[in-house]
Amino acid sequence: MNFADMLDKNARYFPDHPAIIEGDITTSFSRIHQDVNKAASAMVALGLAPGDHVALCAPNSYAWVVIYYAAIKAGAVAVTFSYLLKKDELTKIMADCRPKIVFTSDDKRGDLEDHRAESDLSLVICDNGDMSFPSLLEKGDRQFTTVNRHRDDTAAILYTGGTTGSPKGAMLSHQNMKSSIFNTAHYERCTIHDRALCFLPLNHVFGQVHIMNATLYSCGATILQPAFDLDRVLDALTRYKITKFYAVPTIYIRLLGLPDLKEKFASIRYCFSAAASMALEVVQAWKEKTGLNIFESYGMTESAAMVTYNHFYRHKVGSVGTVANIVEVEIRDMNGNALPQGEKGEVCVCGPNITKGYLNHPEETRAAFWGDWYRTGDIGVFDEEGYLFIVDRLKDMIITGGENVYSREVEEVLYTCPEVLECAVVGMPDAEYGERVTAYIIPQPGQHIDGAVLKAYMKARLASYKVPKAFIEVEALPKSSAGKLLKREIRDAYVKPKR
Repeated sequence: MNFADMLDKNARYFPDHPAIIEGDITTSFSRIHQDVNKAASAMVALGLAPGDHVALCAPNSYAWVVIYYAAIKAGAVAVTFSYLLKKDELTKIMADCRPKIVFTSDDKRGDLEDHRAESDLSLVICDNGDMSFPSLLEKGDRQFTTVNRHRDDTAAILYTGGTTGSPKGAMLSHQNMKSSIFNTAHYERCTIHDRALCFLPLNHVFGQVHIMNATLYSCGATILQPAFDLDRVLDALTRYKITKFYAVPTIYIRLLGLPDLKEKFASIRYCFSAAASMALEVVQAWKEKTGLNIFESYGMTESAAMVTYNHFYRHKVGSVGTVANIVEVEIRDMNGNALPQGEKGEVCVCGPNITKGYLNHPEETRAAFWGDWYRTGDIGVFDEEGYLFIVDRLKDMIITGGENVYSREVEEVLYTCPEVLECAVVGMPDAEYGERVTAYIIPQPGQHIDGAVLKAYMKARLASYKVPKAFIEVEALPKSSAGKLLKREIRDAYVKPKR
């Protein structure tokens, strides 16, 4: 098994169909197949062996896609992490994964080359590195036989965002990838006529597995952009006749402020949101302005993306959907006991999409599992129809005066306030209550936050212990490159150090 063999099949069946569109350059499946073969054969000639690590630390690009598939096709492991990381962060990851080859950008070359002496690194691919990407292709052969691997062999290692400590590399096998890619393509009804816009980072599971891999598997075209840029996104919608739009909640919130939104999204048949559950008010406003649903799924790096899906036939606003094919989900208490339907507990997942574990972290791997069941750290509940609702992250549960408060519930109410653009509710240290519920809010343009008004509004809608004790206006909220709120950073930024 090797999930990269899908490129062999696509080049055979749809050789002239567009695979990757980047700017003004359209690359067919036949051409990307040849380039992947060239890169794979060249890296093998330079000493790459099955099981070796090839690290990718660069912005989205056609070259990134080619190196990724070439490494996997050659039987090696593609290791992906964000190019936005700073030197100290890169030092930890490089020491952990010890890649033999690194593909990067010139501005990161120095940070990564510093590890050559104490690691297995033998080749840095970038414009001013040991070899440029075009030079690598020139050394390769357009014919290359995909290396067969066992289904449980690692295909890719994706580093988590590190919001709970040092980043960890989740090892995803060929079986993990194949099962998750198939589920995504099936539930989204992907076709060869789809054109999917991808400005989200390919090092992240959403951009890599859910968008790029599933689109290429379905023989659709992926339109690549290096990052979110509003003008470029709006241009791409009309220039390339995009049919599938993928974003995170903050981007949808920003887009809602644009005029003529329905006309701008005229070619779109499908909208999807990831990274965090979408606020009900945002979903409803999007439907009203565009006529389109925002579909969601629930997943994480460790599940190779999809665990649940909401929902091609019967979308339920506020839910992350029903359990995906050949995946099992249980709600368990803190002792690992399965809970009945309707009770809140930790979401635990079992299936062929679940990671083998964390690279070089056996203790953390053991702590993340109850037997074959992966502990997500999310608090969820199933309704009577089998739709899963994510209440919060386990670590984001606030205990105030002995009462449990789930910040997600408070945020949902805040999003119904017209003054609120974005918000994050966290528990801040409090001598009396243990933690005090605190809301950090970015107001709508031209608006300001009046704490007394908001408190009265919330008290009319929530139990008193759930109402924030403070409403703090901020200009920005810290987020990961994938768009997730970094609540730990909010707490760290606003907690005064003890004297």
